[in-house]
Amino acid sequence: MAVAELSLSYTKTHLQSSQISFLSNRLYNHRRCAFRPFPRATSTAISCSVAPNQVKPPVAVQDEDPKNKSECYGVFCLTYDLKAEEETKSWKKLINIAVSGAAGMISNHLLFKLASGEVLGPDQPIALKLLGSERSFQALEGVAMELEDCLFPLLREVSIGIDPYDVFQDVEWALLIGAKPRGPGMERADLLDINGQIFAEQGKALNAVASRNVKVVVVGNPCNTNALICMKNAPNIPAKNFHALTRLDENRAKCQLALKAGVFYDKVSNVTIWGNHSTTQVPDFLNARINGLRVKEVIKDHKWLEEEFTEKVQKRGGVLIQKWGRSSAASTAVSIVDAMRSLVTPTPEGDWFSSGVYTNGNPYGIAEDIVFSMPCRSKGDGDYELVKDVIFDDYLMRRINKTEAELLAEKRCVAHLTGEGIAFCDLPEDTMLPGEM
Repeated sequence: MAVAELSLSYTKTHLQSSQISFLSNRLYNHRRCAFRPFPRATSTAISCSVAPNQVKPPVAVQDEDPKNKSECYGVFCLTYDLKAEEETKSWKKLINIAVSGAAGMISNHLLFKLASGEVLGPDQPIALKLLGSERSFQALEGVAMELEDCLFPLLREVSIGIDPYDVFQDVEWALLIGAKPRGPGMERADLLDINGQIFAEQGKALNAVASRNVKVVVVGNPCNTNALICMKNAPNIPAKNFHALTRLDENRAKCQLALKAGVFYDKVSNVTIWGNHSTTQVPDFLNARINGLRVKEVIKDHKWLEEEFTEKVQKRGGVLIQKWGRSSAASTAVSIVDAMRSLVTPTPEGDWFSSGVYTNGNPYGIAEDIVFSMPCRSKGDGDYELVKDVIFDDYLMRRINKTEAELLAEKRCVAHLTGEGIAFCDLPEDTMLPGEM
């Protein structure tokens, strides 16, 4: 059965077989409708079911308020079977992917990569569930229209909404991009609180309605602590399933090392970003390799590595904003794709990737109960393990200790959102990335 819902305060639209259902002023005479209240007193939702192969010409129906009428029509009203067509018989089971901030610039690049099969493969049909706000809902409709016009065969369903408890229903991936930017004069503690509340609510929604093995990638900044907040509010989901996106930082580090060594990107491996997605992040050149050799054997200018290289990676986003007038969107979307692929594709032998993950049980002596970017390997099953064969020197440990202290301070600052008591903010300094302004 196909289901459409309409509310004065909340609207959800599904697309099936790459078709959008728009709202209009007619009802089919064969429809069964059930009414249920929404939290707002002025809202009424209509849930309508249509039996397959029973679509009939619409007939006029009298209603006191035409705005309360809805129509489902076309392919949206029909059911389909992925096993019925020759092309789709070999496809995998359809999976649900939720994206918050779906009307934003990052999503505008990411959604089309997901829908094309570029991320999860040419035999993986998907349903996209797009979360926005009341203000962005019309833009979400435009995004859905563009997705429809692309005719992606793997994109079997699209739904849009502003209620995470509805949008996150049964999702197997949750890509949490939406967050408020840092406004003029706003302290970092204020941003931690404002965005933390968003991710606390989304964590509760995931805990209530998502797949028990949902993989969560937090992109909205400050992403490490937002991931911790989301995780703490979703106790029924394994803590290991939560990731803070530091892959863009890793990609930037690889770019700088390749440029300095005069090689292409694919010659650079074993790059780790340690710690927080802030200007305290630690791009690790000690364990990185170029053409299989340790970086310090290839790049003899060790002062450049410790100073210019590290600062370039930390401040790359700010330089981009100065050049272009806006923060990175396409490269962030690509890094989300890379992060997902790293979990669903076996890691090449001897290599690893960076991700902000929960520190409990880590082998490095890093404080537990925070989300910290560390080197990971995956067998391609969506899970990962921490890399043990890494080395440390005094320089690397000093940098790691600094970013660890910052994350512990952020954790104290959001204690009221993680169920750990009264918040106490003693952030050592303002290390917010320029892109968060």
